[in-house]
Order: sequence, then structure tokens, then C-alpha cells
Amino acid sequence: MNNSYDVAIVGAGISGCALFYVLTHYTDLKKVVLLEKYAQPATLSSSGNNNSQTIHAGDIETNYTFEKAKKVSRSAKLMESYALYHHLENKSIFEFQKMAIGVGDEEVEFIKTRHEAFKEIYPNLEFFTKETLKEIEPNIIKAAHGGDRVENVVGSGVRKSFCAMNFCSVAHHMIEQSVSSDHRVIFNYYVKNIKHEDDGRYTIQAQNGEMISASFVLVDAGAHSLLLAQNMGYGMELGCLPVAGSFYFIPGDKLRGKVYTVQNPKLPFAAVHGDPDIVAQGKNRLGPTALSLPKLERFKSGTYLDFFKVSGFGEMATIKIMWDLFSDSEIRNYILRNFLYEVPGIGKRFFIKEAQKIIPSIRLEDLTYAKGFGGIRPQVLDKVQRKLVLGEKRIASGKGITFNMTPSPGATSCMRNALIDMLEITKYLNATIKMDRIQAELKEESLEWLLD
Repeated sequence: MNNSYDVAIVGAGISGCALFYVLTHYTDLKKVVLLEKYAQPATLSSSGNNNSQTIHAGDIETNYTFEKAKKVSRSAKLMESYALYHHLENKSIFEFQKMAIGVGDEEVEFIKTRHEAFKEIYPNLEFFTKETLKEIEPNIIKAAHGGDRVENVVGSGVRKSFCAMNFCSVAHHMIEQSVSSDHRVIFNYYVKNIKHEDDGRYTIQAQNGEMISASFVLVDAGAHSLLLAQNMGYGMELGCLPVAGSFYFIPGDKLRGKVYTVQNPKLPFAAVHGDPDIVAQGKNRLGPTALSLPKLERFKSGTYLDFFKVSGFGEMATIKIMWDLFSDSEIRNYILRNFLYEVPGIGKRFFIKEAQKIIPSIRLEDLTYAKGFGGIRPQVLDKVQRKLVLGEKRIASGKGITFNMTPSPGATSCMRNALIDMLEITKYLNATIKMDRIQAELKEESLEWLLD
């Protein structure tokens, strides 16, 4: 068997699978291989159990700035276009109403102001009064005593939108569409080492000794991307803070669509939201919580040592970052509350206050800890600037190897990121892009916006 390839992709989460699809459909590259250490794709962050199953378009995510929302909106459209082109409606992509709500006078004014500004990006965005919410999402307004909640509540959203996606299902579909006699996927391929050879190519060695050779390597391996980068001397100025998110289930009749709450700008992680679950049928999901864990993969053993290799813990820069975070009382209390949410038996007694902001009539017996649900997102620590850097991080060597870390909204942006990687790879290998196929499938006339 010839184990020599044009491009090797390490990691078959939704990001790696999207790149595999893009390179095999939108370029003239002859041989591409996708390497995955587990027996199937999308078992970690891309699993339907481990994310909120949301196409984050930026319209209801109140922690997104106007400029970020513009980029995320277009990225989200790429995933929607892919799913609709392949007729994945009600298989991998689903329609629901969605909204961000403001509770209390201060949040109400915030939602009103944000709604007017963001309508420039989202013309279909609708403002929901308390009376409208009572009609379209009644449990937001219904109080425990059966009447209306006393606080003023408004919303900003869309009554019908392709806003939910099973990214694991899409990852499987992308592989099925891309595998051929020349383009391969190799499972159970745990990358132990990547070596830059004298001829400019790369040798990728698995733990079992198997070797792959490639002219270009793209690593889409979550937090392990940073580990592999630092093994080669790249990204040494970075550290990693793995943040786990857990969920609670409630009965499926409590919410009709996605309901997001206003983000506290001082808190670095997403506010709790409610979602109809497309994996656990008949249930709504509330979350995520946020809890830092000393491992790179949730529910998997054997990644504690990897964490200590990339975390930077013990270094003065990392200590300074963590000190700054814990010195803020709001952040400190937030971290403590999220720890309590995880404690068996009493966790839901603390979490119910979060739940009642969305559904005031919710009761303790309605809440069930979603055991086995929730993943880990690798948040980046910049040891030079001494701060936590939220969002995606790309380490491009300029020498034929690039490492991506894509926490939320990485799944939503996977097609956009894949196209960006495609531009780098085709330029490096002097390959041709099939723009006509991109136009037909993704409805994009140009790729210039990707470079902004």
C-alpha cells in the first residue's frame, strides 16, 4: 500500500471532516488522507452528546460583537447550504424558533438596543414583547403560581430557522461523500509523532508504528493540536485551559425552540440556554455549565498527562492569568457555582436558579443531570499577553503544517475554516480550486471575505 499523500488531516471531528470534504470536492488534489485515533469520527466535541447542537449564527448569542456576528453569520450559512444541498433536512439539520431573552429592566433595554443594531445583519430578526412570548414560548412567561411572571421580559429572534444540527451526523456524511480509492480515512490511527523530513515532506507516525507521508499536514485535533504543535516547537507561547460543559435535561414540552439568555460581559463563557434536544428525543436541554478539568478529553482516560504538558501551569505567566481571573469576585463566584452544579444530589438545587430565569415554573423534579453529556473546549492562554484568549486559534508554520484549535463556535465555522485551510494548502501545493462547485453547493461567489 502506498502511504504517500498530498495532504494528511489529523483529527476526524467535524472540522477535520469538513476539510476532508472540501479538499476532495473543491480542489484537484489527487490523494488526501484523514487520520482519526478512535474507531469512528466525531466522538468528542462534535458528538451530539457533547455540544448544544446549535448552528451559532450570532443573532441570539449576546456575547458576540457586531463584527464577530457578521463573520459567524456567513459561516453559519455555509453549513446550512451544505446540509440543504445534500437534502439533510430532518436528518442532520432541523428547524426551530430561536430567541435571546432579556429578563428585568436592564436586560430588556439591552435586548431592545441590540435588536435594532443587529437587524442590519439579520433582516428577519423579530422583536418579541412579553405578550408575544406568552403566545409563542409560553413557559418563559408562566410563573410557578400559574399566572404571569412579574418581571418585564422581551425577546429578539426568529420564528423559524435552520438553527439545530447534529454535527456528528454531518461528519459521517462528509466522509461518506469523500472516500474513494485515492482519498482514504484511517481510523484507530493515534498520532505519536510528526517529523519534518529533509525533502520538505512530513512523516506521521502512529503509536502502532504505521507511517504516513504527506506534503502538507493540517492538524484539527482539538486541544491535542497544541500538544502536537509544541512537540514540533510551535505555539510555545500558548497554554491551554480545558473547560468542560455539562447539561441538565427537562421534559420536552417545556420549550418549543432555542432560548438564550443575556451574557454577563465579565464572564468568559456562554450563558445558560435551553434547547430542544435532537439526540435525546422528547427532552429539552439546559446548559452548559462551565468547569475547568485537568484533562484534554471528557469521559476519556489517559489525557491528564497531556494536559500538564500543554497547560503551562506552574509558569509565572499562567499563574498571573489564573490569578487575574480568580481575583474578580463575579468570576470567582461563577466558578464556584459551576462546581456546585456538578455535585451529585445537590447540584440541581443550585442550578435551578439558572433554569428558572428561562422557565420560572420549573421544579426540582423536572431537572435531571444529563449524565455522560457535555464535552471539553480547549480555551487558549496567551502567555505573552498574559490573558485568556477566547475563540479559535490557528498556528500556521508557513512550512507545510498548520495546527487548529476550534472551541465553540468551531462546529458552526468548520466549513469556513476548511475553506481558509484550503486556500493555504492549494497555494502551498500549487493546486487548483474548483470554484464552480463551491458556487453550486455553498452559494458563495467569492472567497475573498475569508481573508478579512
